[in-house]
Amino acid sequence: MSNHRIAVVGIGATGAVLAAALLKSDPETMLVDPAPGMAAHVKEHGITVSGAITYDAVPVKHFYGQSRDLKEPAPDIVFIATKTFYLKPVLDGLESIFKPGMKIISTHNGLGTEDVIAERFGADAAFRMSLNYGVAVEGPGRVAAAFFNPPNHLGCLKPENSELGREIAAVLSKGGLTTEFVENIKLFVWKKMIMKCTMASICAVTDKTIKEALQSPPIREIADHCFQEALAVARSQGYDLSEAYLKDALAYLEKVGVHKDSMCADLANHNPTEIDFLGGKVVEYAKQAGIHVPYYTVMTNLVRDLDAANKK
Repeated sequence: MSNHRIAVVGIGATGAVLAAALLKSDPETMLVDPAPGMAAHVKEHGITVSGAITYDAVPVKHFYGQSRDLKEPAPDIVFIATKTFYLKPVLDGLESIFKPGMKIISTHNGLGTEDVIAERFGADAAFRMSLNYGVAVEGPGRVAAAFFNPPNHLGCLKPENSELGREIAAVLSKGGLTTEFVENIKLFVWKKMIMKCTMASICAVTDKTIKEALQSPPIREIADHCFQEALAVARSQGYDLSEAYLKDALAYLEKVGVHKDSMCADLANHNPTEIDFLGGKVVEYAKQAGIHVPYYTVMTNLVRDLDAANKK
């Protein structure tokens, strides 16, 4: 990967971990985040990750405030690790420096973010990661990992990019963040997002941890219906996940569910939520396929109402 110039946009919880792993393999990796004071702090103190994933003060040489500031030499591989509601502004910034051959990797939570990249820059540019770690921000460039269930998964929309995808996965793994290239990344996204799309809305509305929600009989009934609706929508998209998958998914949630979903923090902090790419995307796909998803529709609408109230 010595011939490639890499950038990470969004040095929050997940982005800091990605940045640390990439910097371990390539100290020239460029970081982008507009947060006031972050550039100076991270250049002085580096990036530190504690807990289930550890990096100690990884040095940072290149830091920019906006993606459009990534002038010559512009990166040819860009990881986007922002919240989904920042995806469009980031792509707007990248448009001014985009050149044929640039690859843009969505590491977002949510469904269809890679398709947004493909619509803007073409399928050849679009890659997607499904991250299997949970992280919380403790300060600028400092995060704590609650869990990591390796490997992460990485894929592309064009088969011709598979070899490059394997190289990128190898770089992340070499940097200490075990990552596997997969041919059908959308399948792995669905496997994770059925859990995320269901529990994010439920946790946000009830203000409970995942574990508390699943242990509450009335809330568990809602969750079970939502899971079944999401499985039906996944089937309509060509991903037939079995009941065995659902059993494993629930076991996974009960294992890592001692924390609240990030959507709870978004609402508590009066920030926008990612509902449009989570429950909202399930509802959107369901309408396209003619599938009735009453539980998902109700939960999505409740979050959207809370979201709207936050903006007043």
